Amino acid sequence: MSDAKILLGGNEYELPTITGSEGEVGIEIRSLRKVSGAVTLDEGYGNTGSCKSAITFIDGEQGILRYRGYPIEEVAEQCTFVEVCYLLIYGMLPSADELASFSESLTRHTLLHEDMKKFFEGYSPSAHPMAILSSMVASLSTYYPESTDANLDLNILRLLAKAKTIAAFSYKKSIGQPFIYPRNDLTYTQNFLHMMFANPAEPYEVPEVFDHALRLLLILHADHEQNCSTSTVRMVGSSEADLFASISAGINALSGPLHGGANQKVMEMLRRIRADGSNYKKYVEMAKDKDSDFRLMGFGHRVYKNFDPRARILKAAANRVLEELHLDDSLLDIARALEEVALQDEYFVERKLYPNVDFYSGFLYRAMGIPTDMFTVMFALGRLPGWIAHWKEMREDPKARIHRPRQIYIGEAARSIPPRDKR
Repeated sequence: MSDAKILLGGNEYELPTITGSEGEVGIEIRSLRKVSGAVTLDEGYGNTGSCKSAITFIDGEQGILRYRGYPIEEVAEQCTFVEVCYLLIYGMLPSADELASFSESLTRHTLLHEDMKKFFEGYSPSAHPMAILSSMVASLSTYYPESTDANLDLNILRLLAKAKTIAAFSYKKSIGQPFIYPRNDLTYTQNFLHMMFANPAEPYEVPEVFDHALRLLLILHADHEQNCSTSTVRMVGSSEADLFASISAGINALSGPLHGGANQKVMEMLRRIRADGSNYKKYVEMAKDKDSDFRLMGFGHRVYKNFDPRARILKAAANRVLEELHLDDSLLDIARALEEVALQDEYFVERKLYPNVDFYSGFLYRAMGIPTDMFTVMFALGRLPGWIAHWKEMREDPKARIHRPRQIYIGEAARSIPPRDKR
């Protein structure tokens, strides 16, 4: 493709273009300031490519999501979460031997250093599990310093393995129960559920339906291109901050209600509607009223202008789980009614406000017995391999440099401090 041309102040500047493997076109603007003195302004980075990446492809218009070229529908149906971790981080699906070795290593590194248990004692019982997770992940660097690149793969294994232990321990802390140690005979997802729900008084057998649902949830959240938290991981990592510090920053970014906290907001919204007599039509009209501050959570997506492909998968999974467990969930009834309205009402159809992944994920967590304040932690566990993959990709890029966005200053022009009495 030929270079792009920009007319600015009567001068014409040519800028090179780059085309991705799926036909995406970008304009390379790095030289613009050097030749013209101008910078670009794209508040929120909605139309700015911050990097070149080979990890995940999204076509929001067509509702397409692929991990390393594999359609999310095939990945969700055929892969385990451990396979997806390997795929995203190392760029290929593991062979049988590679998968066995990787899985065994994840199992062997699940335990936390015993001294780290003392950290949990210092947290308030009311501390949010996301705050605990980010703090504990950051503290891992004090036990496993990244002295050389040789131990990078080992630290990746440690982080993937220990994050679920930290998450489960944070839940046990919040309800005042003793910590449950991981078991080497369980899979990645089974181990997490075991640490969450087992207790010394009675054994806990992980229901197969929960294991399957958790596998889907983690896989569907594993990566999603340059979202807020992933961009944060890259931003922090660009300073050559270590893996644990960078991922801790991503966890904090994910904790915001506009990002990882959205599925929690969905459940809160549905409870509000139920408390108001389940009059969902009233809230649909409120959402359409420009003078109302009410917003239907879980509808629409900044990237997808079609149905979120992850939502299709989770909708079917939620129906299967509730049917198999014979659960009668009044919140799901309200959600289904809202979905039907959104798919037929002209207001929502014109604005392409389809249900997204957050709309359904909460029901699966709820069915498994995972409390609402753990929802974002579950999102973080799923997103972990994506964050690691992006951090690793940037670290290994010889052209990578520290991130330093520009700004358009709109403050006061140069001025002097007025004369003052000497004191």
